[in-house]
Amino acid sequence: MTEFVIMGILPDIAGGLQISIPQAGYLITAYALGVVVGAPTLVSLMAHRPPRNVLIWFMAIFTLFNAMSAFSPNFEVMMLSRFMAGLPHGAFFGVGSVVASRLADEGKVAAALATMFTGLTLANVVGVPAGTWLGHNMSWRAVFLVVAAIGLATVLALRQLVPYIEAKGRTSLKQDLRIFRNPALWLALAITSIGTGGFFAFFSYIAPLLTEVSGFKPATIPIVMTVVGVGMTVGVNLGGRLADRVPPLQAILILLGTMTALLLCNGLFAGSQAAMLVLAFATGANALALGPPIQMLLMAHSRQAEMLGSSLGQSGFNIGNALGAFLGGIPLTLGYSYASPQWVAAGLALSGVLLAMAMLAQGRAQARLAASGS
Repeated sequence: MTEFVIMGILPDIAGGLQISIPQAGYLITAYALGVVVGAPTLVSLMAHRPPRNVLIWFMAIFTLFNAMSAFSPNFEVMMLSRFMAGLPHGAFFGVGSVVASRLADEGKVAAALATMFTGLTLANVVGVPAGTWLGHNMSWRAVFLVVAAIGLATVLALRQLVPYIEAKGRTSLKQDLRIFRNPALWLALAITSIGTGGFFAFFSYIAPLLTEVSGFKPATIPIVMTVVGVGMTVGVNLGGRLADRVPPLQAILILLGTMTALLLCNGLFAGSQAAMLVLAFATGANALALGPPIQMLLMAHSRQAEMLGSSLGQSGFNIGNALGAFLGGIPLTLGYSYASPQWVAAGLALSGVLLAMAMLAQGRAQARLAASGS
């Protein structure tokens, strides 16, 4: 909710802080950069502790700085609070993914990860539309207070509901960082960062796109956000099933290809309200379907430090978030219409397709080399 609701209330925050919409878009980038920095750093520092305790600490930090966001007096403090709130985000998902995979039945790891990601989709079905309505009709500050309250409730729920799992043997940060010697891990991270950047270039500016180009009234934006959230709920489960049936990289290639097509359609049919409702559902479904196969791909190439490798999924998503919000805002600052970020979005998704094709070809070449050597 805290990551995506800001996109629905971006005009409200801009007005409240007396900044432009592209400047408000930098708040999205700040949170995303916090995730990128925090995910590998915090996970490496806490990897030797029991996962449930780690999750509780991460959520406590998250709660504190979302409360700070609600009371930020100016743009600079808001930027800092969004960055700090983002620090535990990716680390939380990384540790949570490891817990989910350890609790999963054999052959059902992707389905277990999809179940965990369903929490994110429920936030988009209920939390983001409700937060968007609250931001439009009462105060955008109240939205972050609600997020902080949910964070506090989550701390309590973690203590009561998440089973205790022993920490794995202590490893040093230096040992964990050895996973970055694997070129395939870097390529997987690039696919995640650049490919998903296409979705975020679309989603970061969805509110002004819908009001200024599609002609939706501001009061109807929460309805469209609900449509996106329902699509995400459907998509994450489909992505989990797909990743349990075909290799993760093939699933990613398929989904980034369809994402490119959908983002092109968002630009072409932005003037049609009916088309945008259909595309909102389909784009949301496609985006979250990428979650389970990406998580599996990253974990497969970081077995020596599974929590650190798992956290890289959220780092990659949020590099994409920062990249998409930043690059998508460039044509707006140059005076182009609110439909222009869609062309940037499609270009980023297509770049992800090309990277996935390169990684697939590299893997096949290595397999042929190994076969000929034996």
